[in-house]
Amino acid sequence: MLREFVGAAIAATFLAGTATAQTGWDMPTPYGDTNFHTQNIAEFAEDVKEATDGGLVITIHSAGSLFKHPEIKDSVRKGLVPIGEVLVSRLSNENAIFGIDSVPFVATSYDDAKKLYDASKAELEKVLDEQGLKLLFAVPWPPQGLYTTKEINTVDDLKGLKMRAYNAATERLAQLAGAVPTQVEVPDLPTAFSTGRVEAMITSPSTGANSKAWDYVNVYTDTQAWLPKNMVIVNKAAFEGLPAEQQEAIMEAAAQAETRGWEASREETEAQTQTLAENGMTVTDPSEELMSGLKEIGATMADEWSQEAGESGTAVLESFRSM
Repeated sequence: MLREFVGAAIAATFLAGTATAQTGWDMPTPYGDTNFHTQNIAEFAEDVKEATDGGLVITIHSAGSLFKHPEIKDSVRKGLVPIGEVLVSRLSNENAIFGIDSVPFVATSYDDAKKLYDASKAELEKVLDEQGLKLLFAVPWPPQGLYTTKEINTVDDLKGLKMRAYNAATERLAQLAGAVPTQVEVPDLPTAFSTGRVEAMITSPSTGANSKAWDYVNVYTDTQAWLPKNMVIVNKAAFEGLPAEQQEAIMEAAAQAETRGWEASREETEAQTQTLAENGMTVTDPSEELMSGLKEIGATMADEWSQEAGESGTAVLESFRSM
């Protein structure tokens, strides 16, 4: 009841604020202040404040302090807050388009990830629009790499290995690679590897560095399996209730934040990959044979995804592949 009351009060504040000289927007985000996504959003908020001469002030509530991650999207949709940030693929159970950036080995570089985003953006915006939401910008996480206790040169080298799975996609990936999917949460990784319960995993260099992967695995293969994105969304009614010049300021700041965020993600990838190497891990690029086999798995999973997504999903993949 208290949260509903607070949310209603926030909604009333930002809607009523359109009639005053200054509008205040509360913005929930899932991650802490040191995360590069949060830091990018802080710059976005400052850019908006400056461009509107203080007419629109966005207050960031980081680390799930206002609404928890699973609640943020619906909180924006319902008008409890006007703006928020979410991991796009968290919403894939609502609509397949939200999961396209997490289909493994479809886009295996930042350049391809950008092409996939460009190919899917119109459909993503359409689905959000139907829900009363507007996409402002999206920024990728570092790409997902392969962590193993031995060097992997072909997909056959994964056969029989116990591979960490944490959702349906990673479980399917392990199955197609001939590995044995094993459910393991991040806090349990050191014990799982040291006891042999798991022998391989795919995750970002950030997660690897944060969990000190060098304590339990030897090799990091930079497969760039997929680059999941976060997106910043705004309630359409709140956005359209702003003066035209403030709407324009938001969109200009959003474009800058998207460009800046993609570059920050690249920098994060380089820095954390270097951290893995500095702590004794063998950091290597995948062999042509390994990537060829992994991309075959990706093609299978992409076909399965497009069947779920229907005609619109097929069109998105065809557009991406033609770029």
